[in-house]
Amino acid sequence: MNAAFTAIFIISAALLAVAAPQDFLSALTSGARSSAAAALTLFCVYAVWMGISAVAERCGATKKCAKLLRPLCFKIFKSGSPEACDAAAMNITSNLLGAGASTPFAVKAIEHFDAEGNEHAKRLLFLINCTGFQLVPATVMALRAGMGSSSAADIFLPSLICSAATLALSVTAFIIAEKICARMRARVRTGKTGGAKKRSARWRL
Repeated sequence: MNAAFTAIFIISAALLAVAAPQDFLSALTSGARSSAAAALTLFCVYAVWMGISAVAERCGATKKCAKLLRPLCFKIFKSGSPEACDAAAMNITSNLLGAGASTPFAVKAIEHFDAEGNEHAKRLLFLINCTGFQLVPATVMALRAGMGSSSAADIFLPSLICSAATLALSVTAFIIAEKICARMRARVRTGKTGGAKKRSARWRL
């Protein structure tokens, strides 16, 4: 990614220097100013939200939400490991609440899933984390407010609907793809065993 962004910057800067050299320096300074403002806004957002997340964890709100998700985790991840499902539930709960401590729980859950050989659970947990579903898109709202939006919270409901739809469609596509791959593997195994039986029968003849 660093190489890609560096290449994009070099190409863009070269094109701007050729097309409009008088705007080259002003574009660099204004871009740097906007980047610094966005970075400071994100820093403030994460500082506030991490504090709220820490309070939620210390008062037990995160663990209580994880207990509600624990039976669901046993079903969707098809796992018999309580430790793995507890870690997965904590990971999902942390993501829903926007907490910053979700990654260690995901790593712990993946380790337990790997120990029991549950490839389905590993892929599904990775997919759920990639969708980035959150109940409160605090980062986007803060960025909109930092950019001067008069109604920064208007993104809340559309973001919630879109992220929920993305999560539902992604999980559905994952389940369908997994079933198709399982059937294809079963056909390949059946074909191999059938061919092996035919060859053994020929050798017997």
